[in-house]
Amino acid sequence: LQLVLYCLLYILLVKCAVRDSGLHCLYFYPKEYVEEAHRRGIADKAAVMKSGKRFMISFCIIIFAAPILMISFWNRVTDFKTAYLQAALFLVNWFDALVIDRLWVGHSKIWRIKGMDGVPYVKPWKTILMKRSLATVMYLIVALAAAGIVVLIGKLCF
Repeated sequence: LQLVLYCLLYILLVKCAVRDSGLHCLYFYPKEYVEEAHRRGIADKAAVMKSGKRFMISFCIIIFAAPILMISFWNRVTDFKTAYLQAALFLVNWFDALVIDRLWVGHSKIWRIKGMDGVPYVKPWKTILMKRSLATVMYLIVALAAAGIVVLIGKLCF
């Protein structure tokens, strides 16, 4: 249930960012796509990157804090091993790559940007698998910090 809620939170955050057009989230697209949109006069690359940084900071904070709060207050975990395993389960999540990048972005008209016809915008499988594999290693390390925070909350609150 918690993983489902976490994935729904992920979708909600992305949907709030994209609203009614992929143009609002151009920073999610491959670099070549953003550059082509800039060349075609559809978007200003600098503004896209600034908007992306602003969104990603708040997004990362929420996506990192949510599992910590669930593990701490819903599950009441106080030991490091359990906290780490649960944090890793939340954070090492291929939902973004498979459901959002390939299914939603690949099959929904909301992500197609007018004036960018003929330019591929869905990340290729090779890119997704490479980046997600590297992210998995990174998230296993980040899960250590999350587990430490969970244990600290457990000591302070329970």
